[in-house]
Amino acid sequence: MPSAVAGMAAATVLRAALQARAEAAGHVAANLAKQRLRRSLFPKLLLSRARARRLLGEEISTAVDQVADLTGYYGRFQPLRLAAVATPLAVAGLIALASPISAAILVMTLLPFALGLALAGGAVRRAADAQVAALSRLSGLFVDRIRALPIILAFGAEDRVTRQVDAAVRDVADRTYAVLRIAFLSSGTLEFFSAISVALVAVYCGFNLLGLLPFPVPEQLDLPRAFFALALAPEFYLPLRRLAAAYHEKQLGEAALAAIGERESHATAPDAPPRLQPFDRIAVAGASIDYGGGRTVGPFDLSVARGELVALTGPTGSGKTSLLHLLVGLAPLSAGTLSAGAEPLVPGAANQQIGWAGQHVVLLPGTLAENIALAEPGASREAVAAAAARAGLAPLLAARPDGLDIWIDSRGSGLSGGERRRIALARALLADRPVLLLDEPTADLDSETAASIIAVLRELAGTRAILAATHDPALIAAASRKVAIG
Repeated sequence: MPSAVAGMAAATVLRAALQARAEAAGHVAANLAKQRLRRSLFPKLLLSRARARRLLGEEISTAVDQVADLTGYYGRFQPLRLAAVATPLAVAGLIALASPISAAILVMTLLPFALGLALAGGAVRRAADAQVAALSRLSGLFVDRIRALPIILAFGAEDRVTRQVDAAVRDVADRTYAVLRIAFLSSGTLEFFSAISVALVAVYCGFNLLGLLPFPVPEQLDLPRAFFALALAPEFYLPLRRLAAAYHEKQLGEAALAAIGERESHATAPDAPPRLQPFDRIAVAGASIDYGGGRTVGPFDLSVARGELVALTGPTGSGKTSLLHLLVGLAPLSAGTLSAGAEPLVPGAANQQIGWAGQHVVLLPGTLAENIALAEPGASREAVAAAAARAGLAPLLAARPDGLDIWIDSRGSGLSGGERRRIALARALLADRPVLLLDEPTADLDSETAASIIAVLRELAGTRAILAATHDPALIAAASRKVAIG
């Protein structure tokens, strides 16, 4: 007896250790699977952001929340699915050594158990798909409204936006309750079937021991064999019950995978050709941009060659910025062609040879030197200082005792609009690329600074192709030629 008790205790400890090890291994496998998925998904979402035609929050939900939903799918359900196939058969085989009839009872009761699991799974799948879609819509709406908060407050639209968010939250709550209702109902049903199955084994073993069975059976149990069969009977259904408990995670994970797959299918950008050889001309022919919802811009026809400073002019809203965005892959090409030299060009494929200075300047927390060096991380401090001086930042550096080491936050606090633009121009100059695309490079500048910037651009145009979208008459007059759109 002591040896039997010691054996049971050792088996209990071993079982707990194996379960803990299996759970840890499941989490490791889930993390690796999510890591692989992120490596595949994130670049596609970043490359296709301009073509997504979805709210930013929906993309964030796909990249973060829906990938996180796969933890239970890979970490729990996948391992449990394997265990649910092998373990019951192994347990049934052990029980058959003591009582073949008990083993047969357990195996036969698998049919209603599997049927209940399949019915519950179909219902949960539909509810999970709806829940994931509702969560994605809520994320998109929330992020979009936060980004537009100043406009919302300016127009007094707080009540309307509150109602929109409240309706989206209620939709998510309703979808979540629907999933939970089905999950609890299915779990209760499956627990009922497993309890009935174990009870049938218990009744059979008890009546067999007492000799009270109303029908003949080809076995006569003794107490040890009956106890062995009855003790192992709950283990027959334990992996299946755990699988049923994780079935919701399966459906949620599959719904997330379906949503991610849909994003990837729309996010996959055309394969970029190998890096282009240095070229001396960039051109667009009949190029149009389709933003969806009937919003199209174009067509555009122009070319810029090395040695030219081309002024892109037109009224506000005519598409000057959109055309520049098209050349660097930030806007979707729906018709027409792009070319670099004699080679066809995929939007964004030539960015390694394009210097860019847009209207909205991205600043990162760090020093002024670090922000300028974003265009060329390996540049020396002397090269950064020279680019800053050529971009007209000398007055800023002279006014600050820290010079290039002044600290800048992500909002550019303490910097004027003109100073931000000059930082962007300094980046483009530091990159020293054969093509420069500039969006309003002299806006927000005083006339003296603007004149110095124009002089720098005219000098650079001797060795580069420069396309500048502008309303500045002085820059237009200084350009090699003017291209009007709109």
